[in-house]
Amino acid sequence: MTGYALANVLHVLAVVIWVGGMFFAYMFLRPVAGQQLEGMARLKLWEGVFGRFFPWVWASVVVILATGFYMIFGVFGGMGDVHPSVHTMLLLGLIMMAIFAHVFFAPFRRMRQAIAADDAPEGLRRLGQIRILVGINTVIGLVTILVASGGRLPL
Repeated sequence: MTGYALANVLHVLAVVIWVGGMFFAYMFLRPVAGQQLEGMARLKLWEGVFGRFFPWVWASVVVILATGFYMIFGVFGGMGDVHPSVHTMLLLGLIMMAIFAHVFFAPFRRMRQAIAADDAPEGLRRLGQIRILVGINTVIGLVTILVASGGRLPL
């Protein structure tokens, strides 16, 4: 397998793990958890889910950046030589990464602190913030996939 092929496969797999995980959590797990679990039980579920998912997101971020920059600079000759869709993909990806870092270091950390302090109202407030940001990131991720898969198609 060539360097480009390996980078491309790893890049796509990392995107699938991250965006697919957000889509599943937002569209399927969240509504059911909200209907069936109250307060602290819902918070503990999400703490466990995020505790398992977020390391995969961090790994995906590293893989996406490493493979993306390898393909841009090592295969395609740099930002000046790539299709405008690649510029769009990179910008949207960086925005997603910034949103994720904020979720991880702010509302998720504070949600965990609230759970440890047995403060369900504060934990649920932080969970609500995470819900909004994950929803935004899911939409951005889906748009990025559209740009990546259809960026060279005539409009």
